[in-house]
Amino acid sequence: MNRFLESGYAMPYVESRLQMFNTVSSALGADTVFTLPTCLVAQADSLSALKRLPSGSVSLILTDPPYHATKKQNITGDTSFATDDSYLDWMRQYTAEWHRILRPNGSLFCFCDSSMSARLEIMFSEKYNVLSHIVWTKPNEPGYDGWKGKMRKEALRQWYPHSERIIFAEPAVDGNLFRSHLAMMLKSWRKQAGCSTKDLAEKIGAYGRINHGGAVSNWEDGRNTPSREQYKKIKDALEATGKVSNIPPYEDAARPFFMDGKKEFTDVWTFPSVRNYCGKHPAEKPLEMLRHAIEATTFPGDIVLDCFAGSGNTAIAAIELNRLAISIEIENRWCESLIGKLSSINSKQFVINDLPAASPAKRRNRVYQPALDL
Repeated sequence: MNRFLESGYAMPYVESRLQMFNTVSSALGADTVFTLPTCLVAQADSLSALKRLPSGSVSLILTDPPYHATKKQNITGDTSFATDDSYLDWMRQYTAEWHRILRPNGSLFCFCDSSMSARLEIMFSEKYNVLSHIVWTKPNEPGYDGWKGKMRKEALRQWYPHSERIIFAEPAVDGNLFRSHLAMMLKSWRKQAGCSTKDLAEKIGAYGRINHGGAVSNWEDGRNTPSREQYKKIKDALEATGKVSNIPPYEDAARPFFMDGKKEFTDVWTFPSVRNYCGKHPAEKPLEMLRHAIEATTFPGDIVLDCFAGSGNTAIAAIELNRLAISIEIENRWCESLIGKLSSINSKQFVINDLPAASPAKRRNRVYQPALDL
């Protein structure tokens, strides 16, 4: 907790995230089976749970719903749909709830099978700006290639689908070129202040020789995003007019995207699969890949939601990176597994509720002592 509070961000920002995290915890109510100051686990059908969450409460949704196309018996929901359309109708309910609960400057990663990704991407584009269609290829060691190693290659009728897909998107608004929330707000504040794009560009030193609106025009179209320093200049210049007030801090306005040449910056991700081990989730994603996604698209202290939590690696990666984690999982087995993992990395006592496998009359709060004292 101290690392979180010492992250270098202004206290109002830190406190606002913590307050919202507590609000979400209260909204989930009795479904919450595990709580810490920086994470919680809820056992529930995620769609019904999402409907209880406050609007604009989550900064990042990083989740791995049933693929439908893979038809795995050991993944809840993977064999539940008789047709592709029924699966897409079900997913459309999630995209609507995700759009509602995401902050306007939030991000979304949705894992999916390559055979369904095109139809899902079209559906996402109704409410989101699809920013990247990521191909996760798996450079596994010889002898650990899953079905690739077992497949009778001469029987194939298409190229073997050795990759998975990840749809990366942001909530969209209507009214500008790239449907960017920040772009719309910048234009609204500038007009309220009575400035032209040229005036504001000159005030903040972002004037263009050819495009007299300079960088301001690009920001208002949604082509790109001002840096923290540029945003502060905009905020100071507009508030100095006396016509605009309460412009939010950068963390509440700009969608974060932190990237450089030392990281995987293309839309082809090369992270090895998780090797088999006792207790492995059948769809477990590598921690390194989840850390990569979270670190690039959130500020420290932001709330990260995984509503198909499974192995719980999203929560573990978020906690390691000093974010707040919300995990929703329907299966008792994986809730128990995640609680065990979280208990082993925390050094303080915390509150846990009896899992719903017990009768509601026996559910109660009790103190759970972590397995390891780190």
